[in-house]
Amino acid sequence: MKNVDLVIRGGKIVSPDRIIEASVAIDGERIVAVGHDDVMPSATREMRADGLYLLPGAIDSHVHFRDPGYPHKENWQTGSAAAACGGVTTVFDMPNTNPATGTREALAMKLKAAERSFCDFGIHALFGDETVHLLEDLLDAGATSFKAFVGNTFGNLPAPTDGALLEGFEKLAPLGIRTVVHAENSSIMARRQKALQEAGRIDAQAHLDARPAVAEIEAIGRVLTLAEWTGARVHIAHHSAADSLYLLRAAKARGVDVTAETCPQYLLLNTDDILRLGGILRVNPPVREPRHNQPLWEALMDGTLDMIATDHAPHTPEEKTRESIWACDCGFPGVETQMPLMLTQVNRQRATLMDYVKWSAVAPAKAWGLYGTKGVIAVGAHADIAFVDMAQTGTLSQGRLKSISKLSPWHDRAVQGYPVHTLLRGRFVMQHGKLMEEAITHGCSVKGIQAMPLPQPRNQQHYTSAILTPPPGVRPNALPAAEVER
Repeated sequence: MKNVDLVIRGGKIVSPDRIIEASVAIDGERIVAVGHDDVMPSATREMRADGLYLLPGAIDSHVHFRDPGYPHKENWQTGSAAAACGGVTTVFDMPNTNPATGTREALAMKLKAAERSFCDFGIHALFGDETVHLLEDLLDAGATSFKAFVGNTFGNLPAPTDGALLEGFEKLAPLGIRTVVHAENSSIMARRQKALQEAGRIDAQAHLDARPAVAEIEAIGRVLTLAEWTGARVHIAHHSAADSLYLLRAAKARGVDVTAETCPQYLLLNTDDILRLGGILRVNPPVREPRHNQPLWEALMDGTLDMIATDHAPHTPEEKTRESIWACDCGFPGVETQMPLMLTQVNRQRATLMDYVKWSAVAPAKAWGLYGTKGVIAVGAHADIAFVDMAQTGTLSQGRLKSISKLSPWHDRAVQGYPVHTLLRGRFVMQHGKLMEEAITHGCSVKGIQAMPLPQPRNQQHYTSAILTPPPGVRPNALPAAEVER
C-alpha cells in the first residue's frame, strides 16, 4: 500500500458537536482517514500539531476583491492572500466590480482574474432588471449564485424592481440556486440622505441617520415575502439590526429557505466607535447603536443568524478619510482579521469553539451546497484545515495586512487566538503565519461541487470518523475557557 502524502498528529479536531484528539491522514486533495493515532497509514510526510486545534477552513461568503475594475483597492492575488493568512480557504466574491458581473463576458473576466488565487472561490453574479433574462446563462458560464443589491452601495448599481425580484426568484427556485440580498430600502435611504445633505450634515453620524433600521426591516420583509411565495432560496447579507431579527425567526418557523449572515463589525462595534473612527467605519449597512450588539450575538447562538461573513471591502486610505462622510467610500478589509477577532470572543467565553466552527464553516458550506466536501474534517472531504493556536496573543496591525488597503477599524485591537497554518486541499497556503507564495494558483472555482454524504472507510474496523466517534478513553469536550480580561 502506497504512502499517503501527509499525516497530522497531536491536534484537536473541532466539529459543531465536540472537540477530540485524533490524527488526520491526507492523500492528494482529500482526507482519507481520521481517527486513532496508532492506526494512521504510513505517510511521506508527518506533522505534529500538539497544542493546536484543527478547524475546517473558514468559508467567507461575502468578499469584494475588486477585480476587475479597481486594482488600486484590491485584486484577486492580494485579497486571496489575506484570506489564506486569515484561515479562510473558500470565498464568494460579489458582482459590483467594473464591469459588473452581469454578463458572460464580465464573468469570464472575473474568472480569469481569479486564476491567481490562494483560496477556492465562488462567484455571485449580478441579479437586476437587466440580468433577469440571463440568470440561467450566467450559471452555465460559471456563476455559483447571485447577488441582488436591493439597497444602494459601492458601485451605484440600480436596485432591482419588485417585479424583477419576483421573476428572478421564480426562475431560480426550481434550480435550487440561492440569492444573496443586500436588504435595505433604497428609496428611504435616498430621501433621508438628500435631506441630511441639504441641511449641511457631513459628519460620520449622518451616514447612520440616512440608513435607519426600518430600511433593513422593510427590505427583509419584502424579500422574504417574495421568497416564500416562489419557494426561492435567499440569503440575507450583513444583517446589522436587532429590530429585524423577528422577521428571520418567523420566516424560518414557516419553512422559508432563508439563511443570514452577520459580520464582526455588527457584533463588536457601535456608534461609540463611529465617533472615534469617523469615515474609516463607514459601511453599508451602517454600524449601529450599542443596543444592537448583544441581540445579534444571541441570534447567532440560537440559529436565527446562521453564519459569520466579513463584507471584506477594501479602499485606499485617501478614499476613507475625506472631510465629508458622503465622500468616504463604504467598507473596509476584514477577511484576514475575522478569525482572530472571533477566536478572542471564544476565549472570553461568549461562545465555544464548536459554535465558531458552525458559523464560519459548517453553515456556509451547507448554504452554498458544499457540505461534505467542505466545511468538515472527515473522510472524503477536501483537506481544508485552519490550524489554530488559542493561546497566542497579539495586536492586530493594519500595516501587516496582505490586502492592498492598509486602513482597518481593527487596528491596534488586542486579540487571543490565531490561525498559524492554513491547508487548502492538502497544500499549505500559509504556514507559521507566513504566506506560501508558490501556492498562488492553487485556488479554484467551487462551481460544480455538490453536497455529498460523508463516506466511511470499508473493511477497516480500526478507523473511525473523529467527527462522529472519539478514540477510546477520550470524552467529547468543549474548549476550556482561557483566562483573559473581558
